[in-house]
Order: sequence, then C-alpha cells, then structure tokens
Amino acid sequence: MDYETIRVERIGDVLKIVLNRPERLNACPPNMANEIGEALNDLDGARAVLITGEGRAFCSGADLAARGDRSISGGRAAYSSLMTAYNPLMLSLSRLAVPVVTAVNGPAAGIGCSIALAGDFVVAGRSAYFLQAFVNIGLVPDGGSSWMLARLVGKARATEMMMLGEKIGAEKAESWGMIYKVVDDSALQDEALALATRLAAGPSVSLGTMRQNIARALEVDLATALQIEAEGQWKAGDSEDAAEGGLAFLEKRKPVFKGR
Repeated sequence: MDYETIRVERIGDVLKIVLNRPERLNACPPNMANEIGEALNDLDGARAVLITGEGRAFCSGADLAARGDRSISGGRAAYSSLMTAYNPLMLSLSRLAVPVVTAVNGPAAGIGCSIALAGDFVVAGRSAYFLQAFVNIGLVPDGGSSWMLARLVGKARATEMMMLGEKIGAEKAESWGMIYKVVDDSALQDEALALATRLAAGPSVSLGTMRQNIARALEVDLATALQIEAEGQWKAGDSEDAAEGGLAFLEKRKPVFKGR
C-alpha cells in the first residue's frame, strides 16, 4: 500500500514504519496517525514492529494545521482529531499482538512522545529527547501521555515533565527508567533493528500475550492478575511454539519458533 506520510518496509519478519515528513520534523497530522494505524492493521504475518522517524527527528508532535478541515478550530478541532485519529492509534499500539520497538532519533514531542513511549522497547539515540510542551501553549498533555508517564516514572516526574514542559534528554530518560536503552546516534537504527529481529524470531503468541498481560496488570488487583496470567498460560501453552520449546529443552538444543 502507498502512503503519503509514512514509509513501510518489510525486513524479514519485522515491519518497519518510518514517519516520513522530515521537512516538518515528522510532525504528525491526523492522516499520519491514521496511516500508522492502517499499517499496524496490515501486519501480513510480521512478528515484530519497528517505528522510527526519517531525518533528524522522531516526531515533533501533532500537526493540526495540516488536517485539511479548517471549518473548526481551537479546542473543538483538537478534540475531534484526538477522537478520530490519535486516540485510535494509541489504542491500536497498546492492543497489538506482536512486540513493538521504537527507535527515537532526535525530538519526540507531544503525540510523538506518546508514540515513542508506546514501544515495548524504547531505544534512543544519545541526542534524542522527550518533551511534553503543552503547558507552553496553554494546552494539556494527550495521546495517553498522562496515563503512560505516571506509570513509567511515577507521579512526581510525570508532573515535572507535564507542568514544567522541559526537555528530558535520552540519558536522563534512561536513568528514570522511562526507556529501555540509550545508544550512540550512529548505532541507533542497527541496534533497534537487531532487537526487533530478535523479538520477531521469538515465540509470538507468548510475547504478544506478555505485552497485553503487562498492560492489564497495571489496572487490576493481584487476584485478577493471577487469573489473567493463568488464561494467558493456557493460550501460550496450546501454541506450536510452546511445543517446540518443550521439545528443544528435552533435546538440549535451541528452539526454532515459527510464531504460531
């Protein structure tokens, strides 16, 4: 499928989505959010997803000026774009059945910060930074950022990011536990792809169930989490990969997972 604002590549079992508006630092208009969602809905057997940005930015935030519909403005326009484009994208990312790696090059601001942090593994170049600048223009964080940040770094640091609106550099984000890893800018794409490739070679049913269980565990009590885990173990245990894993263990060899 041809897209206007993103580029999609298939690298082995990895689906790579590149935000492709470098002249706008990959600012994300509603149609870009919709196109990312379309790409996620068409995995075509891919067993991991890698998301990054073209050029010197991951994503500089929303770009409502590019939405095309100028009949509405202000808060109503923002609400409409969130409900029809950005929020559905964030839900699609959260519900995906395969692992997601994000390779953050340069700024990840606003909705770009939310997309970046939606990865199961967030790998950032040393020059990257994360920014919630809504306060600087009299708006509030969106795209699930208040939900994600409070859970990733706690209330105090989430409040710092959102109410002060200051950049959080990659190394600080790593020290906070907000992201997985910081690497040199020159190594970012290779390291992120290697990680996505490793995940794509894993037991897909198991990995997909893990990411969904982790998300649900943030919302429920222990008894419910135990039930969710038991149901997930049933699902994973019936997979071909679980059978292969058990056989490989008995035969003292490395398992060959097929993603089913």
